Amino acid sequence: MFTRTKTRTVHFDAPFMLEGLERPYPPGDYQVQDDEEQITGISWLAYRRVATVIEVAVGAKTSLVTINPSELDAALEKDRALFAEAGTADTTH
Repeated sequence: MFTRTKTRTVHFDAPFMLEGLERPYPPGDYQVQDDEEQITGISWLAYRRVATVIEVAVGAKTSLVTINPSELDAALEKDRALFAEAGTADTTH
């Protein structure tokens, strides 16, 4: 079976926490890898995601931690909403 890995960069404007991570991580850019395998037995080319990992640094050591992609999407959406809310707050008196 053919597999592929897609790499993408996600950005957090606020500290975040995901199941599988030992602690909250600071804002910034993070590399996420999605492993997909080809679905066979159909007449078109299609893939299904079989694993998602995020690259995090702990001191000088970098680790790949398996995460739930739905949880990552929810955390990114929450981060965008917090940032949008902060950007629209009226700071004038």
